[in-house]
Amino acid sequence: MTSKAKDSYGSEAVEPGAETQEQDRLLDSTRGDKIRRRAYEIYLERGSEPGRELEDWLQAERELTTDADQSSNRPLAGKAVTYKALGGPEVIEYVERTVRAPAAGEVRIEVKAAAVNPADLMFRDPGWPNMTSNIVPGMDAAGVIESVGPGVSRLHPGQKVIAAVNPVRPEGGAQAQHIVVPAASVVPVPEGVSLAQASILLLTGLTAPNALQITALKKGQILAVSGGAGLLAQYAIAAAKRQGIKVIADANPADAELVRGYGADIVVERGPGFAKAIRRELPNGVDALLDTASLGEESFGAIRDGGIYIPVRGWGDKPAERGIKIKPMTVSGVLERTEWLELLRNMVAAGEIKLRAVEEYAPTKAADAQRALVAGSPRGRPVILF
Repeated sequence: MTSKAKDSYGSEAVEPGAETQEQDRLLDSTRGDKIRRRAYEIYLERGSEPGRELEDWLQAERELTTDADQSSNRPLAGKAVTYKALGGPEVIEYVERTVRAPAAGEVRIEVKAAAVNPADLMFRDPGWPNMTSNIVPGMDAAGVIESVGPGVSRLHPGQKVIAAVNPVRPEGGAQAQHIVVPAASVVPVPEGVSLAQASILLLTGLTAPNALQITALKKGQILAVSGGAGLLAQYAIAAAKRQGIKVIADANPADAELVRGYGADIVVERGPGFAKAIRRELPNGVDALLDTASLGEESFGAIRDGGIYIPVRGWGDKPAERGIKIKPMTVSGVLERTEWLELLRNMVAAGEIKLRAVEEYAPTKAADAQRALVAGSPRGRPVILF
């Protein structure tokens, strides 16, 4: 059997002597390509002397490990999408900045893709308290770990990962060449998924287990989901089915089979009669409603007395009716729920969540990406590539 390391120097004239498991381990590592290139450089530096190839590989690994350890202790220069002020898309810039080294329990990521979300628009219009300039948007990132801080053992440099990022902090959010985040908010990329596709998972995905925790529904109880064909609805339906919760959702006729494919037990036609359509199927009403379509008060009729209504875009102080409990939800407090991030990753790997197509933009076109999000691009969720 031929070892993967057999022709790894890239030359038929080179015949590394040892077809060893050790060389295969190094080649399979996340830095395999870099190790191979450096090993070949060492081979040339010592005059192409045969018989020491494994030694070259191990030396290359030691050098790269040392480089990684040193880089983790120094700041890095890079660029970030930034809002120079509050306002429209014209305030978006792509500027130079310095990113600090990771502290204990943190990792520094070389970002390859960052999703564009509705929250990004809110940070520039109408804005966020005490954040009026130099705002870096983005709550979803995918990339490669560049370095790790003290105490981090679950993750390692060179690993492809996804991260949930809180932009309400001094260093801002995900849309930058390098970011530092808590290791607890980072998990490996699901197998078989591109970094661009993976970058759309976590922010929207975290809403699903968060909503289910808020409702505290038990197996056999009923959850209604408005906007059933949407991305958030897909994640919520799949997560609810994992817990044995019955789901009823709405959809346009053309999307009905799609929503059933997500796992919805009942699909009603989308339209102004949402509450009546639910009651025709379930005369006693549902135990909880996740209102991803922002129907508001007109959807209350679908909920049983004393049931739960979850808005996804805030609520204010508007009263409810019939003892319905209104429980607004945000994800900012659950970004470090590693077990939920792992759950989402596993659901993608199992095919329970299917990541949608993305539309790719350069960082200098971040304003266009946000415009596409508002317009509802048919080509997929906008993603910025770095």
